[in-house]
Amino acid sequence: MRADCERCFGLCCVVPAFAASSDFAIDKPAGRACPNLRADFRCGIHRDLRERGFAGCTVFDCFGAGQQVAQVTYRGRDWRTSPEIAASMVEVFPVVRQLHELLWYLTEALALRPAEPLHTELAAARVATERLADGDPQSLVVLDVAAHRRDVNELLLRASEQARARAGRKGSDRRGAELIGADLRGADLAGANLRGAYLIGADLRGVDLTMADLTGADLRGADLRGADLTGSIFLTQAQVDAANGDVRTGLPPALRHPAHWRLTITPTRHQPAPRRRPAGKPRRR
Repeated sequence: MRADCERCFGLCCVVPAFAASSDFAIDKPAGRACPNLRADFRCGIHRDLRERGFAGCTVFDCFGAGQQVAQVTYRGRDWRTSPEIAASMVEVFPVVRQLHELLWYLTEALALRPAEPLHTELAAARVATERLADGDPQSLVVLDVAAHRRDVNELLLRASEQARARAGRKGSDRRGAELIGADLRGADLAGANLRGAYLIGADLRGVDLTMADLTGADLRGADLRGADLTGSIFLTQAQVDAANGDVRTGLPPALRHPAHWRLTITPTRHQPAPRRRPAGKPRRR
């Protein structure tokens, strides 16, 4: 469920629409190639996306749907040399992306030991989702992916609740809560249900998010410096990439600290900056 851009045809640079904002420097309609997409399907400004105003591109994750559509669904044909499939690709890619995202969540749920009583159902759901994702363009276009998402999400929610309860960490229910810019330092969020919560710009410095369910939580600009997310549930790399943190931010083993994070311990008002020695003055030993 990881993107392999080398085997894709720049679909994430073509299919989604861009709206000029803090995330995108330009407007771009859905289905039109970004002007930064090169002839070899590589991004011409990949190393400078944030600096050039395309932060939204850096947090997009197709969960491997790009190479699935390019190499499996369309058997290696691309939209430039085979323009007759371009319109179909634009319709199919979002469907496969949603299915691959569900596959990622189902795989994560199967790794939750406290949710073991549901593993048979979760495994069956994963097989069914894989079968749908392997469909041909015609079947994917007519697929009611929203209905399938609802069924799988109900199962994932049950797995989350069971895992948190059996681990003795079932916390507060803040599902879909509007916590934009909220100061949550000191809040008890261990084991909390934060599915779909709006945490844009929230201050989560030093917060323990062990066993917190972060499915779909909006962490854009959230301050995660010193927060412990090592044991959180359903946290994606895209969510981490959209937030801010430092070297003290604990992440699950499969996730990485983004390059744009200042990976140093940043002083806060609760942690004074260390004093600097005057130039030329020797250290005490």
